[in-house]
Amino acid sequence: MQYSVLLVEDHRDIAETVGEYLESKNYIVDYAADGLSGLRLGENNRYDALILDVMLPGIDGLDVCRRLRFESSIDVPILMLTARDTLADKLSGFEHGADDYLVKPFALEELEARLAAIIRRHK
Repeated sequence: MQYSVLLVEDHRDIAETVGEYLESKNYIVDYAADGLSGLRLGENNRYDALILDVMLPGIDGLDVCRRLRFESSIDVPILMLTARDTLADKLSGFEHGADDYLVKPFALEELEARLAAIIRRHK
C-alpha cells in the first residue's frame, strides 16, 4: 500500500534526504519549507501522516500541530522531527497534539518505522 505524507522542514538538505528515502520506500511525499505553507497544505489536502519540524519560519511546528489538531480538527497522525531534545520540549510536542516525537539527528530507518507505526495505529 502507498501512503501520502506531508513533510514540513525548512532545512533543504534534511528535507531532500528524508523525502528521497521515503519515496524509495513507496511513500508519496509533499513538501513545505515553512509553517504557514505546511498549515495550508495540511488543511487543504488529505495525508496519511505529517512530519513536522518544530523550528520553522513563519509559524513554528508546534503551532502548526496545534492549529491542525485543535482548530481545524484534522485527524491525521503527526510526527514531530526536531533538534529540541529536552523532556519539556517533548512534552510540549505531545501537548500540542503530536502522536510521536523524534529528535535530530536520527536514523532514516527509525523515522520510517515510527511513521509506519503511527499510520498503522491511526488506521
